[in-house]
Amino acid sequence: MSQEQRPGRRALLGAAAVGAGVAALGPAGAAYAADGPGSAAASSSGGSRHRLPVPAVVAHRGASGYRPEHTLGAYELALEMGADIIEQDVVPTKDGHLVCRHENDITGTTDVADHPEFAGLRTTKTVDGKSLTGWFTEDFTLSELKTLRAKERLPKERQHNTLYDGRWEVPTFEEVLRWADQQRSRRGGSPVWLHVETKHPSYFRDLDLGLEERLAKLLRKYGRHHRNATNFVQSFEPSSVRKLGKLVDCPGVVLLGSATSRPWDFQEAGDPRTVADLVTPEGLKWISRFAKGIGPTLDLVIPKNSDGSLGEPTTLVRDAHAQGLVLHPYTMRNENAFLPREFRRGTEAGAYGDAFGAYKVYLETGIDGVFSDNPDTTLLAAEALRRR
Repeated sequence: MSQEQRPGRRALLGAAAVGAGVAALGPAGAAYAADGPGSAAASSSGGSRHRLPVPAVVAHRGASGYRPEHTLGAYELALEMGADIIEQDVVPTKDGHLVCRHENDITGTTDVADHPEFAGLRTTKTVDGKSLTGWFTEDFTLSELKTLRAKERLPKERQHNTLYDGRWEVPTFEEVLRWADQQRSRRGGSPVWLHVETKHPSYFRDLDLGLEERLAKLLRKYGRHHRNATNFVQSFEPSSVRKLGKLVDCPGVVLLGSATSRPWDFQEAGDPRTVADLVTPEGLKWISRFAKGIGPTLDLVIPKNSDGSLGEPTTLVRDAHAQGLVLHPYTMRNENAFLPREFRRGTEAGAYGDAFGAYKVYLETGIDGVFSDNPDTTLLAAEALRRR
């Protein structure tokens, strides 16, 4: 897409008809617009329309480049920085509450190892075919989990973030929903968009701790279950997105890992397809039957060469848009350790590289949004693209 054709950042979320109230954007296709600020009361009283810009900036686990991930501190900072959407990953406790953690293994993201009272809960489990030793949310009641405090997951790359270790507890998803409602009131009715992921749904279903029903119940309680609600639901397991689609009407997003990987639910069901199969036009057409978007790894948009530098873009953006799918790839970060080789500066893994240079290349592919640990940096890059 040429710059003359590209919709500006203040256009609607381009390239996919994700709900009602769609508007045309020329060559980019249709667009996503949501009615109402996400609460049942507000939706029923008004007809205000809330729209996402292009490209939309999704705060990956909050502003996790600056605060320990999946804490209210990380979510609040992301909102203050101007992120368009804030992501939550949900996993269950022993007594069935949904909490926000990237993984059910909380060894690296909490101070659980410093609590002798929980030493006996340290165990080895197999989660989605991987053997893990540590502490897991499903072995804790919510009251027990609330005695822990969050800490930085990547202390070597993000030493400054360790300053905030211990300042926040593990939030429940319902606490996040209440926080989002409070922020909406403070923002004059402007909603807080959320991107909610079910983690290891097949694994938890086997433990009688199904995520989809619990998530749908909370979304209904807070009026976020409608097709025009200001949130997405997402998963690496397509069956979870399909299941959620039968419980709520908000748009679903299928997350996609490396090309050679297979979704865990595919492995359990004996489905031989890999992610490489799902990003073909045929695979994308199949996804479009039950989802409104995809969340591919950035390497599926622009693969890396053997030396870690960027290669040529694939046709994924064009092919997904042809099927009416929004693309929210993951994950942009500022540190050298996570940047393509040509954008690294110096040899220190935790030092910032030429993040703006890398973001420019990715955003110019025409993606509709992107997950970022550093939403302020990505917002500046997106605004620069709009001004061109």
